[in-house]
Amino acid sequence: MFKQRSKFIAASAAIGLVMAGGAAQAAGYPERPIQLVVPYPPGGAGDVLGRILAKRLGQELNQTIIVENRAGAGTILGAQYVAKAPRDGYTLLMSSGTTFTVNPAVYDKLPYDPAKDFQPVGMVGRAALVLVANANEPYSDVKGLVAAANKVGDKFSYGSFGIGTVSHFAGEMFQEAAGTRMTHIPYKGSSPAMTDLIGGQIPILFDTVVAALPQIKSGKIKALAVTTAQRSSFLPDVPTVAESGYPDVAMDTWIAIFTPRCTPPEVVSKLDRAIAAALADKDTRAQLQATGFEATPMDGAGVASVIAQETPRFAEIARRAGIKAQ
Repeated sequence: MFKQRSKFIAASAAIGLVMAGGAAQAAGYPERPIQLVVPYPPGGAGDVLGRILAKRLGQELNQTIIVENRAGAGTILGAQYVAKAPRDGYTLLMSSGTTFTVNPAVYDKLPYDPAKDFQPVGMVGRAALVLVANANEPYSDVKGLVAAANKVGDKFSYGSFGIGTVSHFAGEMFQEAAGTRMTHIPYKGSSPAMTDLIGGQIPILFDTVVAALPQIKSGKIKALAVTTAQRSSFLPDVPTVAESGYPDVAMDTWIAIFTPRCTPPEVVSKLDRAIAAALADKDTRAQLQATGFEATPMDGAGVASVIAQETPRFAEIARRAGIKAQ
C-alpha cells in the first residue's frame, strides 16, 4: 500500500509540474510568431480582412502574425490544417460560417469536426447580403418581386454565387418564407453572376453588399432588401426582408477567429482581449468597413452561440431544398 501511495504522490507531482509548465508557457504567450491561416486565395476580401487583422493583432500582442493562405474546397483545406495543428495558440484560423455551419449542412463527411476540433476565440465582423434586381425589372420592392415570381412559378429564376454558398442559402430561405418556386441559377463566384444580372440574363441575385454596392450606386442594378435583421449602414435606405413582410428571413456572413480545441484557456483569453482591442481601434474598424464588414466584437461564447443557432437552421434548409456540395 505504501508503494502504491508513493507512486500516486509521484504521479500527482508530475502532473502538477506539467500543468505548472503549461501555465507558465501560457503566461509568456506569445513568445514567437503566430500563424494566421486564411482559407481563401490571396487578393480576395477574406485575404484582405485577414491581413488587416493580422497587422493590428500583432501590435496588440507585440508579436509577428504571419498570414498563410490555404484556400480550397470551400475552406475545408485550411480548416483541416488548423484542426490538426498543435494546441498552443500559435496556429489560428480566420474563417466564416462556411466552415462551421454551411459545410456540415452540404457535405456528408468532413475531414474535421466543427464542434470538437475548434475553440472559438472571437468574432471579427459581419457582412450583410442584399437582394438586388436588374435595373429594368418592373418591381422595386420585395412585394412586387414576389407577385412577379408567383405569376410564372419556376420560370422565374434567381442567381447566387455558387451551390451551397450563403448566397444560395439566403435564396432558399427567402423562397420558403415567400412561398415562391423560383429556379436557382448558380454561378462560380459573384462577378459572373453580377455580369448576368446587369445584362438581364437573370432578374434577381442574392449577393454581398460590398460586391453589389458599386453597381447599385451606378444605377446598373437596384437594391430591394437586405437579408440581415437590421438595415446595413452601407444601404441605410434599403429595408430588410423582415421589414418587407417576411420576419423569418435573417441571414448574413460572418468572420471569426478560432484555435484548435484544448488550447490553454489563458491563451484563448489573451487572444480574445487582443481581438477586442484591435476592433476598438478606429482605423481598424474603418479598414474592415472598406472590405464590407462591420466590426462586431463578440467573445468565443458568443461565436459558439451563433454557430449553435445556425447549424440546425442551415441543415434544415439544405435538407428541404436538396442542397449538396458538388
